Amino acid sequence: MDLPKVILYYIFTPLSDPTAIKIWQKTLCKNLNLKGRIIISPHGINGTLGGNMADLKKYASHTKAYEGFANIKFKWTDGTGNDFPKLSVKVRPELVAFGYPDEIKVDKNGVVGGGKHLRPAQVDELVAKRGDDVVFFDGRNAFEAQVGRFKNTVVPDTTTTRDFVAEIESGKYDHLKDKPIVTYCTGGIRCEVLSSVMTTRGFKEVYQIDGGIVSYGKEFGDDSLWEGSLFTFDDRISIEFSEKSKSIAKCEKCQSAAYRFYDCPKVPCNSINILCAKCAEKLNDEICKHPQRKYSNAELIG
Repeated sequence: MDLPKVILYYIFTPLSDPTAIKIWQKTLCKNLNLKGRIIISPHGINGTLGGNMADLKKYASHTKAYEGFANIKFKWTDGTGNDFPKLSVKVRPELVAFGYPDEIKVDKNGVVGGGKHLRPAQVDELVAKRGDDVVFFDGRNAFEAQVGRFKNTVVPDTTTTRDFVAEIESGKYDHLKDKPIVTYCTGGIRCEVLSSVMTTRGFKEVYQIDGGIVSYGKEFGDDSLWEGSLFTFDDRISIEFSEKSKSIAKCEKCQSAAYRFYDCPKVPCNSINILCAKCAEKLNDEICKHPQRKYSNAELIG
């Protein structure tokens, strides 16, 4: 029986010919009937793909056979079988669009000067040891944090990833430069760059969660420091880690508890809106007056 799954992955490693990697990856995915998004740059590869488990396993095996990709860690989540409308494989100057491609340096071990990786259990150990001194710093766009985030987290005022450098350089977080900072994002990739950006700008003790929120939620569910749902850049829009997931958001229509975003079905709107299940059922019957808050696939994966 076919079992639909979604994989998230990335690796920072120098690539001398991103265009050749693009052609190979696109052909591989088409042959395996996989859909999703892959970005390739001189810094490495970043992807989210959906398909049948057997085909995704073949993809992972073939991809890891390439020497530079041998250490990729694939993160698996449940899929619906229709998580992505198509396959997109693109070459870009950056894996994560911070807008500073020349600042980030990579070698065979990854990003040079990034934050220290912490496994999910080590995150909890750090908090148990250092208490309220530990600062969680959300490495995603601010709207993603509305439905889920770590307890007592700092959510920067960002609409896109390109806003982060100016936000950090604004001085509003300078009082945190001597504190232990734990950066986090969906799958970990944005924090690879963010932690480097913060370290370069004077933050003395910067960490990142290895595997991001996905790995933390897989290990601890809703029994530790995470609260709410996880926004995803695919047709699922958001996921919960367990039946214990609690709402930290309010429905934009009726102010009751809401767990997730819903995509407005009205063309050309397609904005995303935080709604309870009852109000979401009425989307097709109402005149669209939603705020035009769209997310960009360019923001991508993790």
